[in-house]
Amino acid sequence: MLHSDSRSLSELNSSVPTSVPGAWKRLAAFAGPAYLVSIGYMDPGNWATDLEGGSRFGYALLWVLVVSNAMAILLQTLSARLGIVTRRDLAQACREAYPRPVTLALWVLCEIAIAATDLAEVLGAAIALNLLFKIPLLWAVMLTAFDSFFILYLLKLGVRRFELIVRALVAVIGICFAVELFLAKPEWGAVAKGLVPALNDQSLYIAIGILGATVMPHNLYLHSSLVQTRQFGAGDVEKRKACRFNLIDSVFALNAALLVNAAILILAAAVFYRRGIAVTQIQQAHQMLSPLLGTAMASGLFALSLLLSGQASTLTGTLSGQIVMEGFLNLRLSPWLRRLVTRALALIPAVAVIYTMGEKEVYNLLILSQVVLSLQLPFAIIPLIRLTSDRERMGIFANGPWLIGLSSLVASVILFLNGWLVKVTLERSMESGTNVYIVVVPGVLLTGLLVYLLAEPWIRRWTVSDAVTMPAPEVAAEGILPVYRKILVPLDHSRSDRVALRHAVALARQSGARLILLHVEEGATSQVYGPQSSTAEVARGSAYLNEISARLFEQQVTCDLFILHSTSPAKEIIRFAKEEQPDLIVMAAHGHGRIGDFIYGETIEHVRHGLKIPLFVVQ
Repeated sequence: MLHSDSRSLSELNSSVPTSVPGAWKRLAAFAGPAYLVSIGYMDPGNWATDLEGGSRFGYALLWVLVVSNAMAILLQTLSARLGIVTRRDLAQACREAYPRPVTLALWVLCEIAIAATDLAEVLGAAIALNLLFKIPLLWAVMLTAFDSFFILYLLKLGVRRFELIVRALVAVIGICFAVELFLAKPEWGAVAKGLVPALNDQSLYIAIGILGATVMPHNLYLHSSLVQTRQFGAGDVEKRKACRFNLIDSVFALNAALLVNAAILILAAAVFYRRGIAVTQIQQAHQMLSPLLGTAMASGLFALSLLLSGQASTLTGTLSGQIVMEGFLNLRLSPWLRRLVTRALALIPAVAVIYTMGEKEVYNLLILSQVVLSLQLPFAIIPLIRLTSDRERMGIFANGPWLIGLSSLVASVILFLNGWLVKVTLERSMESGTNVYIVVVPGVLLTGLLVYLLAEPWIRRWTVSDAVTMPAPEVAAEGILPVYRKILVPLDHSRSDRVALRHAVALARQSGARLILLHVEEGATSQVYGPQSSTAEVARGSAYLNEISARLFEQQVTCDLFILHSTSPAKEIIRFAKEEQPDLIVMAAHGHGRIGDFIYGETIEHVRHGLKIPLFVVQ
């Protein structure tokens, strides 16, 4: 569905008023987005990693939960700040900051993360239905497709009611596990020892699964959008207050999620590890809780909590999918279609595993889905740190040195753990005779993308010069100087635009020429609908050109604006120039070489060979 609103989650954006008297009431008005985010930290995928960690290693991995939660609070704070200050979610900001091939790669990886999350929700809800109502697991998996319509109905109730439902679900889950812990009677001294960091090759896989389940990549995109549902002023003072209230919201909500996850791990350690029982299925944990704790209520509460966690996390997964697709691709599908596509992608592997390998492999599939999330984390964290550290984008809210250092340390730890896991996986693959190319080829491609993301700030500084000055023209004989009346300036919404405009404005002032500003839309919707396109990107393009026009008007430079739609910007520029017949075309080169030309295209070369009009290329 096409739309002209550039706001993230436009139907919910700025829908919650916050101008209420009293600090407590205002805090309550801002509270909510972090609770929607936190529900993703207690989904069935978390259950699998926590049960596995507790039953196999006792309390030894409790510190991983605590550290992961601290990382989540820091990163979610950065995500919320990005949304509040720039009024852009993380996906939109990435699309504006990175070249299109990189944006598409980040989108694909984020969609994989969302599919992995939805897979965990499908399996968790199916297992809960199987435990509560004895529905065969395969049929239970199929039934989860219908919860999409229930979720879409809840979204129509408004963001505040939606948040209230989620908080109620979190409260019920918390109460259930509080009762479970009371019945389990864990050794609190041993629990305290579990806060001391320790890790080896055996516990690494589960530790990374816990990390991925806690610091979920798509939740960073989600939070940067949800904070924009609140109404607050555009001034720095109002933004600072909004950031402060959202920090409080994040600390409370994410620590509540930590308590639930810690309760699951402690329960598994107290009930199963103490008796030497390694949990290999969630159903196994459900069946053993009643006889081991001496009451049937334990198993019932366990299954009920599992069902609620799956449904609650499905709520936020729906929103995440919408935000990511709209932000990265600038393309909006109908919510029901987007939801069904995402759920179908999760159903396929779930049904395939159950049908071909049996129900016993469901538990391993759950854990694998969380490891996949951890492997996706750097591709969300590195752009987040880079964007929130950009002073041009964030102004006075840009990350300071200590925050850059701390967030970079978090990213380094995650990269190190993921690298360790890849190394261990390669060694085991070689020992077992498995084809190592299954790991090596994706690993090389993802490493290349990571290197680019890490080096991109320096690449940008090298390729775009902020200090371009117009050289003094040579004195020529009277009558030989060219006369400029119309100067065409093609723009591509990159940092090179300002370089081209500097030179074009200088020439226009000298000769009294009129500037013709041209931008060619080449997005998916522009390619299909042409001039009838009305996407967020087209709207932003118009606003971008209008802003430039207003500034030029203040400088007494006249200009005309044109937005065209084509699959080939170079061909459209050539066609337009032949019609307008400008006296000069001013274009900015990006400064890339042959590989860059292959990736970004060779627009200037095509224009140079396709026209006889003088072309002034600046860099």
